[in-house]
Amino acid sequence: MSGALSWPFLRLYILALFYFSANAILNVIIPLRGESLGASSTVIGLVMGAYMFTTMFFRPWAGQIIQKHGPIKVLRIILILNGLALILYTFTGLGGYSVARALQGVSTAFFSMALQIGIIDALPEKDRSQGISYYSLFSYIPGIAGPVLALGLWNTGGMDYFSIFMIAIAMVTGLFGYSVRMDKTKEHVRETTPDQAGKKSKMLESFGELVRNPFLFKCSVMMLISSIIFGAITAFIPLYAPQLNNGNAGVFLMIQAAVVVVARILLRKRIPSDGRWHSSFMMGTMLLLTLAAACVGFSIQAGATIFYIGAGLMGIAQAIVYPTLTTYLSFVLPPSNRNVLIGLFIATADLGVSLGGVMMGPVADVLSFSWMYIICALLGAAMIIFAYDRRGLILGTK
Repeated sequence: MSGALSWPFLRLYILALFYFSANAILNVIIPLRGESLGASSTVIGLVMGAYMFTTMFFRPWAGQIIQKHGPIKVLRIILILNGLALILYTFTGLGGYSVARALQGVSTAFFSMALQIGIIDALPEKDRSQGISYYSLFSYIPGIAGPVLALGLWNTGGMDYFSIFMIAIAMVTGLFGYSVRMDKTKEHVRETTPDQAGKKSKMLESFGELVRNPFLFKCSVMMLISSIIFGAITAFIPLYAPQLNNGNAGVFLMIQAAVVVVARILLRKRIPSDGRWHSSFMMGTMLLLTLAAACVGFSIQAGATIFYIGAGLMGIAQAIVYPTLTTYLSFVLPPSNRNVLIGLFIATADLGVSLGGVMMGPVADVLSFSWMYIICALLGAAMIIFAYDRRGLILGTK
């Protein structure tokens, strides 16, 4: 195998699989643990949102620091911090979980940026979309078995086993991560070295690009709204599913993750990798996301079958949105500060996931989980219109 499937890149994907295995368990355990302690949906949303909010805050600086020092040096330090965060889960309660989520958010900001920048730097342009898709694919594989495993641990009262799993994941991820290597292509070195030698990216100016740059603005808004919906699913499905007849959070999350994995494999070559904005493709993706949220919201009346159909549609949308937008930006953003701007874009995804818990938790407390997911569907519907480039503002529209 060569290109995005060569062994050096497979090692990076496997490292992502190990790293994100903990989240597949924590995303179920934390809401259930919070509910058992009498916490409201608002409090649970705040704890869950602390992870991605912290990730969002540090993501732009992660891109800048990695651009200066290289992904490998940063990655090895971050693996230690991640291990400490996972161990903290094993002996603290809900308050300690908030601290652990924040620490984990810092490490994830640097970890994901290090791997994605390493992949973008090392792969030729024609293979970038596949590399990003495989990275994202392997990060979702733990979600197939992780939720069911977490429910099994919870239902049997096996918090001791939960601690063992967290420690094991921390150790395996750290040991495996220290052995990975990343190299730059000659093409990329020629492209970026003069710019890096001539000047450093200015962080405050880069923040302004979120509004000034039409490519970055459009992608960031779509990623933000999509991630709010994804975050609401992650944070509250463990609490919403028991309200349905035959509803099971573990099965829902397993279906969603399995569909993400299968869709990433089947669609990896269909994700645009030509630097052009494909309006119809993105509008169709936003339609899938809208239908998924609507299925979840109306399943309280329509039943578990619609609930699980929503999981499948959500998985397809999730498989497409992130790699498509990230690949597009890797072509259209200026090389001199591309890493920082991609960091800002990914930060909008982190913010969205965080808001999915922080903002939608109070909505669920005031209305209900069902109405909260219907509101998510309305947000998705707005993005169908937003994805259409009616006036040709995005150059290279197709």
